[in-house]
Amino acid sequence: MEVKFLDLFSQINPIRKKIFSSIITNIKESNFIGGKDLINFEKNFSKFLSVKYCLGVANGTDALEIAINSLNLKKNSEVIVPANTWISAAESVINNGLKIKFCDIDETHNMCPKDLKLKINKNTSAVIVVHLYGNPARINEIFKICKINNIRLIEDCAQGHGASVDLKKVGTFGDISTFSFFPSKNLGCFGDGGAIVTDNKKLFKICKKISHHGGLKKNQHIIVGRNSRLDNIQAGILDIKLKKLNSWILLRRKQGSFYKKNLNNVGDIKFIHQIQNTCHSNHLFVIKTKNRNKLKKYLYNKKIYTNIHYPKTLPELPVFRRQHFQRCKNMKALISNKEILSLPIGEHLKFKHLRYVCLEINKFFSRC
Repeated sequence: MEVKFLDLFSQINPIRKKIFSSIITNIKESNFIGGKDLINFEKNFSKFLSVKYCLGVANGTDALEIAINSLNLKKNSEVIVPANTWISAAESVINNGLKIKFCDIDETHNMCPKDLKLKINKNTSAVIVVHLYGNPARINEIFKICKINNIRLIEDCAQGHGASVDLKKVGTFGDISTFSFFPSKNLGCFGDGGAIVTDNKKLFKICKKISHHGGLKKNQHIIVGRNSRLDNIQAGILDIKLKKLNSWILLRRKQGSFYKKNLNNVGDIKFIHQIQNTCHSNHLFVIKTKNRNKLKKYLYNKKIYTNIHYPKTLPELPVFRRQHFQRCKNMKALISNKEILSLPIGEHLKFKHLRYVCLEINKFFSRC
């Protein structure tokens, strides 16, 4: 049996006719940039999150860069970013003329509030919290820390579509928040796409100006901006998929529970901690084992495809290593990333696939 890590065609199979029809309609009507599908998606995604404003942009990295830009942070001030996340968070800080400071992770594999307190100084202007794997960070604690210190809070929800804390969706706690709609995400389009969300009308308008060449209307360039738009075809696809998102997340939660039940006390496997009163979107299902590399190879030989998110933490990457590695080398993040392994999860899988994965993992550890 083959167990794919990702199969996007299987995910859309039940709704492919609606999606293809939407694409064809937009091509026939030449609705490529702007249009009713974009307006509808922005409105519906705002409603899904219970947030006032949503702006579609070209990708998740643009969303972060524009969001940071809109906050008008002091030049050369520091922005604190978790050590274990995708590079976009750090790139966006540097590209805005700001400095990076890396924060360690806690047992949720997200930003550690205790270490955050130690990292804040008089030059700190903002914090970017990432809800990694779709597992909510300790956002209430982080929010309080930011408020007490009068610093801005940005939520990177690139993997957190539909995750929540105390029934409140992630992306609604910060001053401004961002999403990625990269195809592999729980809510993904057929190319690149992203969004910025906020309850702050002023920030929303600034972001819109930045993403539309510096103006709210054509040929009215008020500030120096850029070109970053979510196109109408992708918005139409996302709006159709958004209606399925809750059911997809429910399935992923059931799959995650299945893994936990059948891999509990197997070998040295540990699960990523989830805090109480949160809902995990299970964008990724990650286990930890000191036998990670051997297990990954074993599963590959059994046609079970896994992944590592991410093989190196940000301070270990060549671009940041010289400046940051020495002060970060003892972080928990740099130890944990040697043990993490993402197992297959998603709408393309049936429980027979998950049973096969668990069976082979049990076999592997029985031989260790």
